[in-house]
Amino acid sequence: MALASVSFLKAWLVLLLAGQVLPSISGCNRDFYEKMLSDLCLVKFEFDMGGLEPGLWCSWPDTMEIYGGLTNCTYQVALKMDCFWPNRIVDRFFMQIHRTYFHDCALTGRLVHDPPVSILAPFITVPVLITLLMTALVVWRSKRTEGVL
Repeated sequence: MALASVSFLKAWLVLLLAGQVLPSISGCNRDFYEKMLSDLCLVKFEFDMGGLEPGLWCSWPDTMEIYGGLTNCTYQVALKMDCFWPNRIVDRFFMQIHRTYFHDCALTGRLVHDPPVSILAPFITVPVLITLLMTALVVWRSKRTEGVL
């Protein structure tokens, strides 16, 4: 934990100094920006997600603060480096995060599964029984021809 925070502090100081030393008119240095996203934001996110059980990764209430911190980190780094936010680099960065951590999550935050048999059985049996009953009724009625012109 101490090693991660020292690394995080070093990277943040480098970013702070880079923002002060590099002229604002130079624009966004994409390579350095990607490195800072990885060194600052990704390391902290991985550390925070590592403290969470993998079974809770799809739980929005449990990951909301961590994910919000990651979003804010990417925004702050973009501001310090005079880069637009959001941008393609950030989009790719978040796509990679989602592929790694949230690939099994449903859109609602719950894993998709079949309903219990007690709920599913009536929805299957009732239409089948009605179909059989209607078929039997049609066959029975077609055999009774009296009174038909």
